[in-house]
Amino acid sequence: MQFTMKSATRRNVFKGGAALAFAATLAACAPMASEPDVVDILASNDQFSTLVAAVGAAGLAETLKGDGPFTVFAPTNAAFAALPAGTVESLLLPENKDTLVSILTYHVVPGAVTSDQLAGQRLDVETVQGQTVHINATDGVRVNKANVTQADIIGSNGVIHRIDSVLLPK
Repeated sequence: MQFTMKSATRRNVFKGGAALAFAATLAACAPMASEPDVVDILASNDQFSTLVAAVGAAGLAETLKGDGPFTVFAPTNAAFAALPAGTVESLLLPENKDTLVSILTYHVVPGAVTSDQLAGQRLDVETVQGQTVHINATDGVRVNKANVTQADIIGSNGVIHRIDSVLLPK
């Protein structure tokens, strides 16, 4: 009788181990739900706090948390600080929301575009706002007159390129 119980116990252990291995394999194949999107990445970095505040004031956070993919040319706090005095505060007022939305969506290109896809090229690319930005990637990467100071910050729904000035639509 003892032999039978040991065999049964051993079978249960093997079945349990097989079930755990199968569950682990499934978990490894499942997409990571916790991978940060472009908004989460920007919000987690203090150098983008002005951009994050502007995205919130414009009501664009949920859009940028969507499926995408998006390419975001993200100006730093220093880039916003270089605008004429009072500009940022004025843009954050509710009555200037349309202007703010226009400026912010001018920083977003549909699709996930990494620096290696741009290397050596000069392109005019349409933004979500509807106008085009000029990208010159023949010596570093410039977007209009802004320099990309950090490229290829990858999120679950797109890519972020840090830039050193705010892009203003024409």
